[in-house]
Amino acid sequence: SLIGSYFMDRLDFSPQMLHRVADLLSEDNLENANKVSKQVVPSRNFYAVYIKRLIDIIVSFLVLVVTSPINLIIAVITFFDVGRPIIFKQKRTGKDGKNFTIIKFRNMRNTTDENGELLPAPQRVTKWGKIVRKTSLDELLNFWSILKGDMSIIGPRPLLPQYMDRYTERHKGRLLVRPGLECPPHERLDHVWTWEEQFENDIWYVENLSFKTDCLMLIRLVQFAFDRKNATSRAGSKRRGFMGYSADGVALGLQEVPEDYIKQVNEIIGEKVSEHT
Repeated sequence: SLIGSYFMDRLDFSPQMLHRVADLLSEDNLENANKVSKQVVPSRNFYAVYIKRLIDIIVSFLVLVVTSPINLIIAVITFFDVGRPIIFKQKRTGKDGKNFTIIKFRNMRNTTDENGELLPAPQRVTKWGKIVRKTSLDELLNFWSILKGDMSIIGPRPLLPQYMDRYTERHKGRLLVRPGLECPPHERLDHVWTWEEQFENDIWYVENLSFKTDCLMLIRLVQFAFDRKNATSRAGSKRRGFMGYSADGVALGLQEVPEDYIKQVNEIIGEKVSEHT
């Protein structure tokens, strides 16, 4: 059976536990997932190879110039809201599997519990931080990454490096293009999409990359920024991290991992479920 709301609500999933669950899934299922997955055939047209990057450079430069007063205001408010440093840095995986550093304005305090451990991220986000996230203002600094060539305006979302060893060869195909601010669903979704849906949408983009596709995605991106209901389809926090694959090759989030894996890891690393009952 899959992890029910009981486990999702009550278990404290430590990084050690999450990594071990992902390792077990890879050991059991990754080889077969590769066998049943289809090969990716990326689009290599003139636009994909040359024009897309040129547009990224021009647009990102203009956006950085126009939004510089906004970024300055955000920087000042961030300083008084969470203090120094005002910039959050994190490694992400980019084109061809190469890591790069994204930068955003901080919107979380370093609040800890009685044991000195950081509280869960949702509890550390400030009121100002929630506004910045809801309005996507925290994405503005990503245009610097676009100008540098680490990212593109449209493309698969850059994910954490720890996921690299969990991908099938098919889903590594999402790394054949530069990651982007967003790769919205090419078909409208009214629910929080699964990792399988996101990855397959990314592969669709890689295989259908063209000027027409980017125009379609740009329209979707605007909808994501202003339509709260539409934006829920990319609310990754509601599905936890990417963990690996099922026996039949379907990408799994934490809530979709078979319960037996959680129990097995509890026994291996000493996590005590009984303390949460």
